[in-house]
Formats: sequence, C-alpha cells, structure tokens
Amino acid sequence: MPLVKPPPPAPRTVDERRHPRDRAGLLAQLASPDPGERRWAARDLGGDAAAAPALVAQLLVEPDRAAQDALLEALTRIGGEVAVGGLVRCLRTEASGLRNQAIEALAALPAEVSGIMDGLLTDPDPDVRIFAVNVLESLRHPRVEGWLLSVIERDPHVNVCAAALDLLGEVGSERAGPALRGLKARFPDEPYIGFAADLALGRLG
Repeated sequence: MPLVKPPPPAPRTVDERRHPRDRAGLLAQLASPDPGERRWAARDLGGDAAAAPALVAQLLVEPDRAAQDALLEALTRIGGEVAVGGLVRCLRTEASGLRNQAIEALAALPAEVSGIMDGLLTDPDPDVRIFAVNVLESLRHPRVEGWLLSVIERDPHVNVCAAALDLLGEVGSERAGPALRGLKARFPDEPYIGFAADLALGRLG
C-alpha cells in the first residue's frame, strides 16, 4: 500500500497571534522579530494609555516603516504627556523620516502640544526650534500667530527666524507688521530675510 504524504502545514498568517491579546501578551508581541507582529501589537495597544511608554521605546528603535506608522498612530490615539514626550524625542533623532512623521503626529494633538510649545520654541537646539515651527504649520490652534511672532521678535538664529517668517507670511495678520519690520532691522545683512519680510508686509497691505 503506497504511503500517503501528509499535506504541508498551512502557513501562519499575520492574524494568528503567538501571544495572548491582553496587555502583557501584546507588549511581548511588540518585541517580536517579525515586523508584522510588531505592527499588529501597536495597533491593538492604541487605546491603552498604560502602554504608551512601551510604544515610545519601540518607536525610537523601530526599523520597519509600516510598524513605525502603526506606533505613531497608536501614540496619536493615546495622546497625553508620555505620548507627546516620546514624539518630541523623535524630533532629536537623526532619522529624517521619523522626525517628519513625529511632526505630523504632534500637529494632530493641538491640546497637548499647546502646553509644551513655548518650551519647544526656546529649546537650546535650533534644529528643534525649526521643527517646532514646522509643527505650527499644521497645528490648528488660535495661538499660532502669537508663537510665530515671538520667534521672529526674539530668536537669535537666522534659520529659525526664516522658518517662522515663511509661515507667518501665509497665516499672519496686520498685527505682524511691527515684528516683521523689526526682524529686517535685526538681520540687515540677510537678503532672504529682507525679501521675505517685504513680501509678507506687502501681503498684509
């Protein structure tokens, strides 16, 4: 009688979880070598504020773009101090893609970000201050113009002021006029500052 070869086992799909779907199981899955499992764990933890520290820790080392997206989405859903603090830490990374994603995520949390924006705009690192201005570009908050005015009135770094000036030229009102003229006086030898300030003043009438 010929031997009947048994059929091969069905391949395991992403949805077949190796860990329980409680918090402990999902946190274990978050450290899986399989990026698909990490992605699903991040999605499942998106409503659990207690998981925010683990999500932040994984985001800072996550190499897979799809898993990064899931981690950022989860932190945006959770919000709060830990999530926002983790997103701010991403602004200091050398990974430009992660920085840009963090900027978008922070802009989606206007209530939380408004409480830390003054600190971001006075951070010792001028790059972080520029990234904070980039957050303002999409942040729906009534203080956006006021924050931009504080930058062009006080920030000593020309590149930070230029970033704020570009945005102020789009969203500024008549109240920006004195600050724009003051900026030109602070950087008289910077042609772009003069050009962009004149352009913004012309738009304001």
